[in-house]
Amino acid sequence: MKEYRQGGLGAMMDEYERAAADLLHVLSAISTERYEQIIDVNGSEYDRSIQAIMRHVVSAGYGYANYLRKLWGIPVANPQAVLESLDGAIACVHKVLAYTSETLEGRWTLSEEETDGTTFVVSWGVTYNIEQILEHAIVHILRHRRQLEKILAQ
Repeated sequence: MKEYRQGGLGAMMDEYERAAADLLHVLSAISTERYEQIIDVNGSEYDRSIQAIMRHVVSAGYGYANYLRKLWGIPVANPQAVLESLDGAIACVHKVLAYTSETLEGRWTLSEEETDGTTFVVSWGVTYNIEQILEHAIVHILRHRRQLEKILAQ
């Protein structure tokens, strides 16, 4: 039986893991050749290949957690993710989830006033609160899972 975390932040972390599991399920159907294949020679550094998409997903995941770590005075990490192989990408997704969970540990039940009332500006100029950055992290994974599904359907 699934164990659910307590509180609003716990619910969001549970959903983040669920979204990531769906992404990893899609990745599991991809061959190594397809993972590394250039799919759009004119694409940006973020969507030129499935490998590039996953590099972006993992890097962004660390970035979202680091916004919260900075708020709470927790040391931040910017690990060089080894995403050259499909297995490496899968391992890195698990690592970013663990990093995010560690970031939130002991804060699962923060009040709505605490999560909504604490704001910060992200690198793309938008002001977020704690709940919004976690929602953004979840939807980011969902968007790229969909992107991979579309690539595989071609």
